[in-house]
Amino acid sequence: MRGDETEARLGWEVALPLDGTSLGGVRMAGFRDRAAVGLDLHVLPQPAVIVVLGFGEEPLSVEGGTGRRPLRSLVAGLSPGAARIRGEGVECVEMRLSPRAAYALLGVGPRELDGSVTDLEELWGRDERRLRERLADAPTWQERLTLVDGFLAERAARAPVMAPEVAAAWNTIVARRGRVRVADLAASCGWSRKRLWARFSDQIGLTPKRAAMLVRFDHAARALSAGAHPADVALACGYVDQPHLHRDVLAFAGCTPTALAGRPTTAG
Repeated sequence: MRGDETEARLGWEVALPLDGTSLGGVRMAGFRDRAAVGLDLHVLPQPAVIVVLGFGEEPLSVEGGTGRRPLRSLVAGLSPGAARIRGEGVECVEMRLSPRAAYALLGVGPRELDGSVTDLEELWGRDERRLRERLADAPTWQERLTLVDGFLAERAARAPVMAPEVAAAWNTIVARRGRVRVADLAASCGWSRKRLWARFSDQIGLTPKRAAMLVRFDHAARALSAGAHPADVALACGYVDQPHLHRDVLAFAGCTPTALAGRPTTAG
């Protein structure tokens, strides 16, 4: 979909930027619950940081380890913990940020986002409120998406830069779908394993080993959601066997592979 085109997807109006986004590692889309079907999503760990800017009349309801909270906008890190997002009459812009983009744009260390879904206003303060107000006033999706893109570009101009060795290690993990040894990653960037572990954890928010497990899990979750049999998924995604897949899915999603396949989630 391009331009001002929108499409109905199970009652949702979806809009994409006309010419993509101006920043690498940022994917963006606008969503409106046109058919009043309601939102009910389990948040899964995935190799992207999810940012939702809501500008509808009602806040989202986020359920997690700290109870239930109404949030206008939110951030879900790479490993957000068990969380469920519900809402009625939802209107929002969703961004999917690579770890490199998130490191630059969010203004906090990745470790601060681990284990929960965070209120975006706590990170961006008055800037978040002003942006939401401008989104609500904008008459078209393209104007809203352009507003967000410009806002991110301004933040990127004064943002910290991720170490190229860390960025390269992450890119290798993604390209190999998590099938990589930490020792090989360290050797490829000329660092000791200990130094890679420390710098990677500081700038990504996960250890290299955990990041590789997350990327592999993400591919498995998508395959399971598409209807693939767990045994086939285990083989295709590089797990030792089906019980190995079962343990990882339980650790990341808190349920069995079969249950995950039937869930409405943010993966996919």
